[in-house]
Amino acid sequence: MSNTDFWNSRYAEPGFAYGTEPNAFLVAQKKFLRPGMTALAVADGEGRNGVWLAQQGLDVLSVDASEVGLRKARELAAERGVRLHTEQAELMTWSWPVAAYDVVVSIFVHFPPDVRARLHRAMVSALKPGGVLILEAFTPEQLRYQSGGPPVRELLYTPDMLKADFGVGEGASAGEVLQLEECVAELAEGKYHHGPGAVVRLVLRRQ
Repeated sequence: MSNTDFWNSRYAEPGFAYGTEPNAFLVAQKKFLRPGMTALAVADGEGRNGVWLAQQGLDVLSVDASEVGLRKARELAAERGVRLHTEQAELMTWSWPVAAYDVVVSIFVHFPPDVRARLHRAMVSALKPGGVLILEAFTPEQLRYQSGGPPVRELLYTPDMLKADFGVGEGASAGEVLQLEECVAELAEGKYHHGPGAVVRLVLRRQ
């Protein structure tokens, strides 16, 4: 089964796989958001995060490989009374925008090792100077839990991995790390993210 077929199948299930409420870590970064900003929601699935961003007054593009998920995202946006732009695309071959967004959001998006660094750099490049990236993902410690995420170590992220991918740290100048932490968070995101989860969280401002 291809990646797109997998997500189409999951999003074709009744209800919303990860619920309709936004990710808690994203909501905690509301201080970085202002009405009129532009936002890119990466692999936004059924739209819970993109719709919430639109509810904050942002102009949002939700991009995902699954047309089934994006259709539900548009329905959720209509139900909430906001406008959401959507684009169906395979992120590995997508023509990523450059210096186009004030905010890029990546919530539980896990790329294979051979493309991970390239796509993470593409997220930074999509930001305008001074723009903010907000990311949450599972760490290898998540393999100890039963609360969701890829059951494959190679698809899980560590803080050092993210620093290398995003070009930050000693001698690097891609961006300023505003927050980078590992923790165990209590997840309540639909039936597929439920219970304690080992996560890494990053907020990065592009230089």
